[in-house]
Amino acid sequence: MPLLCYHNFMAITDVHTHGIGGYDTRTSDAEHLLRIAEIHGSFGVDQIILTVYPAGIKVMRENIAMIGEAVRIQQSGDFSLRPEFASARYGPSENPKPARIMGAHVEGPFLNPSKCGSLNAMVLLDPSDYNFEQLTDGLEEIIRIITIAPELPGAAGVIKKAADMGMAASMGHSEATWSEAETGHKAGARGITHLFNAMRPYHHREPGIAGYGLLNPDIYIELIADPFHLHTATLELIFRTKNRDRIIIVSDSIRETLLPAATAGAGLTDSHGRLMGGAMPITEAVAGLSASFDETMLMDCISENPQRYLSK
Repeated sequence: MPLLCYHNFMAITDVHTHGIGGYDTRTSDAEHLLRIAEIHGSFGVDQIILTVYPAGIKVMRENIAMIGEAVRIQQSGDFSLRPEFASARYGPSENPKPARIMGAHVEGPFLNPSKCGSLNAMVLLDPSDYNFEQLTDGLEEIIRIITIAPELPGAAGVIKKAADMGMAASMGHSEATWSEAETGHKAGARGITHLFNAMRPYHHREPGIAGYGLLNPDIYIELIADPFHLHTATLELIFRTKNRDRIIIVSDSIRETLLPAATAGAGLTDSHGRLMGGAMPITEAVAGLSASFDETMLMDCISENPQRYLSK
């Protein structure tokens, strides 16, 4: 799909990216985050929400605050990347406009350790009011999305607090049953993080959180639509079943995404063979899917739908 086609639509928005091209959100240098924005921009992505890994609360707060600093620098309009951060070109655009950093997606630490995937289970916490306040106090305006496993003790109350503060509470990394996902949604969750990945699988007697995401018409679902996270038939099932105005394609990209050392044939995996994150920017994912699925629908999944999700 030619890059120019993207600009006939609303702003292209990736609400779940940890990093790309050798940089990620685990940094104390705002220029690393600005470089992430530049690389995404070179692939035609207009806006990104930088996603923070679970860690100790102090470390997570530092990462969130640094995202806030990157937002401030971008908004000042008076910056240029140091030469070492602007040397390598990745995307098809020769003079990319950096993606606008819209804030932070906090993925954890309120996740189920049994569904942590490649994330660090040792740092995960129950979503108590105290832990939530310690994590978010003073950073509320930076946090746009927070992922929480709804079955954990205290999750419903924290989901409600997050929603009341204007954050998009998303359910993920979860063993939730259908009823537990429904409880989370009723408490204020309006999204599900990377559907089918790092969650209880669908079962004919217990559809679980994945089934809930497919069939509830109001809740938004993220999809990692690279060639590795979801089978093409699974994507077809989703696009046939789910109302299309609630589907959001995300990259879930990581530091290793686009690096030459990445094992493209098997996706980005850790030493245990677990997928660590997405293999491509969202515009490349959509280009790969456009031969099999309606292009306008796909473009809505990276433009209108995420914008609507964030505007609630």
